[in-house]
Amino acid sequence: MSDPLGYQLLLLHAHLPFVRHPEFEEFLEEDWLYEAISETYLPVLKMLEGFERDGVRACFAMSLTPPLCEMLADPLLQQRYMRKLERLEELSQREVHRTQNTPFHEAALMYRDDFRECRRIFEGWKGNLVQAFRHYQDRGFLEIITCGATHGFFPAMIAPESVRAQIQVAVANYRKHFGRQPRGIWVPECAFAKGVDRAIRDAGIDYFFMDTHGIAFGVPRPRYGPYRPVYTPCGAAVFARDPESSRQVWSNISGYPGDPHYREFYKDIGYDADYEYIRPYLHRDGVRRNVGLKYHRITGKVRLDEKQPYCPHIARERAATHAGNFMFNREQQVSWLNRVLGVQPLVISPYDAELFGHWWFEGPKFLDFLLRKMVYDQNKIELIVPSRFLERHPRHQVIEPASTSWGDQGYYEVWVNGANDWIYRHLHVAEVRMRELATRFAEPEPLQERALKQAARELLLAQASDWAFIITAGTMVAYAEKRTKDHLHRFNGLYLQLLENRLEEPWIAQLESLDNIFAEIDYRVYAQRK
Repeated sequence: MSDPLGYQLLLLHAHLPFVRHPEFEEFLEEDWLYEAISETYLPVLKMLEGFERDGVRACFAMSLTPPLCEMLADPLLQQRYMRKLERLEELSQREVHRTQNTPFHEAALMYRDDFRECRRIFEGWKGNLVQAFRHYQDRGFLEIITCGATHGFFPAMIAPESVRAQIQVAVANYRKHFGRQPRGIWVPECAFAKGVDRAIRDAGIDYFFMDTHGIAFGVPRPRYGPYRPVYTPCGAAVFARDPESSRQVWSNISGYPGDPHYREFYKDIGYDADYEYIRPYLHRDGVRRNVGLKYHRITGKVRLDEKQPYCPHIARERAATHAGNFMFNREQQVSWLNRVLGVQPLVISPYDAELFGHWWFEGPKFLDFLLRKMVYDQNKIELIVPSRFLERHPRHQVIEPASTSWGDQGYYEVWVNGANDWIYRHLHVAEVRMRELATRFAEPEPLQERALKQAARELLLAQASDWAFIITAGTMVAYAEKRTKDHLHRFNGLYLQLLENRLEEPWIAQLESLDNIFAEIDYRVYAQRK
């Protein structure tokens, strides 16, 4: 498009905490990954496959966090996902027969076909979806950015070396998986504090993202609001979220995902089917849980037992309608902003990737319709990715951003509050100890180096913001607390063994097997600078 009125930057933030338990035959929390693969990542790859096949020159940005990349590339988890998928294929085939001559048959056929497509795409990439996303980045459909190494909450870190390590470990991991330097970073939880931008620039990264008020409350005030990037004083570009397009998708009151014809998330045959029938598809403990086949639509504000049958063809039509509405609203918004601001505005729309497909089942269809419509059905807005926008428009206002996040209430209280604040005193001690180790052991012996690398891994895993978030949300609290304590216990054990020169190789090997993230890690990123 030669001279658009404005631009649309769509970003999907794909993240899951590192959950891998080789010590168990199956593990409940590993289902988080398997569900996201089937419901989000494979549908997005199917959409990209269609763009490449049909010559659709759509593009968007996507953050693939280091823990997610490590899990997607892990042979054990790939094997376990395939085993899970095989059971779902078997169940869906049985469901096609069971639901004949019922209002649920159309949905049963859909699930059968969806799982077959999952297998086709997964096997087509030999199970390594990181390579699939890399392929579409290399073809120009995606701009993939990185994140903190384990999605750590930067403002709660006491040592500047910890923030630096989170970013530099992430950059090294990105290079391993994608064969290039990342241009941008999704700061975990969009949580900014003074100094984060300097650590980003020191790692060779050009830009990052914030929520709207991060620059709205910056100094001086942004001339164009969130509709143009700004630079921080150290030269990092900042892209801020557009509240209007965010509300259309995120809002649980007025957002598209609440349409009564869309699939109801909370009604699943794992709970509704006859127990003896569904038992082979549950975990070995036999406890009823979601299995992923859901036959009812949202319907409205009614009880679960009053939900009406889900009709996939109607839901698909609604997704197309909503895509058209989203595009229409962006056309109106961009036209108005162009007149008022006197520049080509950039509308930045970031969303959690897992919203599309997992929580909002029709989300990937919405994305497919939307991106195709943006390419073919309008001529006011150009789809663009961040680095391309900065290359085309390199001059921007310099602002000192405000300390903010994209969490509830816009600041830090989701991750630092009375329910979870106990974790930080232990994390802070570990941060200082890791800096001490990295500074002291500049030239370690081979076993010492293994222990130092594993200590860095354990600290990074303990720092994941997911654990504090889960404790606040009150969902899988016991698991989040255990993960925090386990990694800190392992870190402190390694710390003492290193200082006392009594390293236990069998235990180190066990930890390397359990927490095998970041094979390429350089623990020296924690060393204190002179």
